[in-house]
Amino acid sequence: MLALSTSVAFAADGKLIATAGLSQIEGSGGGGIVPWATISGYDSRDQISAGAVVTQVDVDDYRLTMLGASLSFYDNIEVSIAQQRFEIKGAGIDIKQNIVGVKYRLYGDVVYSDWPQVSVGMQYKHLEDPAVAASVGAENSNSGTDFYVAATKVHLGALGGYNAVWNLTARATKANEMGILGFGGVKNDSYELMLEASAGILFSRNIAVGIEYRQKPDNLGLGEDNWTDYFISYIPSKDFNLTLAWAELGTIAGASGQSGLYLSLNGQLW
Repeated sequence: MLALSTSVAFAADGKLIATAGLSQIEGSGGGGIVPWATISGYDSRDQISAGAVVTQVDVDDYRLTMLGASLSFYDNIEVSIAQQRFEIKGAGIDIKQNIVGVKYRLYGDVVYSDWPQVSVGMQYKHLEDPAVAASVGAENSNSGTDFYVAATKVHLGALGGYNAVWNLTARATKANEMGILGFGGVKNDSYELMLEASAGILFSRNIAVGIEYRQKPDNLGLGEDNWTDYFISYIPSKDFNLTLAWAELGTIAGASGQSGLYLSLNGQLW
């Protein structure tokens, strides 16, 4: 699997380098697969920022492309939109899912407060063509909404003098494979609480390494697996960063062994 992600943002530079996070695969600010409590962009509390992102994940049986954009207001509110296009190779089938996300900071600052920054968010997801979701037994093949609360903290000089960051997210969801295969199914049609986490070490102002983990429900009985990735990020400035990860996604829609490389490039206009 090879994933390529690029993003741009503008009109803000009020945060410390590396504290704005990335754009995750559903369009929200955070890690690659986990939304964080951080508000996307480098806006401070008197600034506004905007960004755009494109991500492609290519595995043996499937290809996922995501286009998205986000606005963040005063480092307090984030609004994001995204479209995921999931292609089943060789079958001539494309599944498109549109996602609208909103995130609100409840408390704290990732660096300066004693306790973690805490935010709440939601992601409304709508499938343009629900036929595939219906065919695999999704209880709701049209739309669904995820709700989450996230806590993120940066600890300066915490590990041998190096900065460390962690995030913990609790997500209430019915989504099958993020919603690409609908919501709920024969095994379960109720919201379940899934845990997601990220942890990393900044070995300098410019190099970070870490791990992400995301629990996922198996509503359809297809053996849907949890996701893990191991990443290294190069962050030369607030204008640009590069992330390389090894992603282990397990079984997707009945096809096992979906793992490989994830490559992310993010840029800020000013």
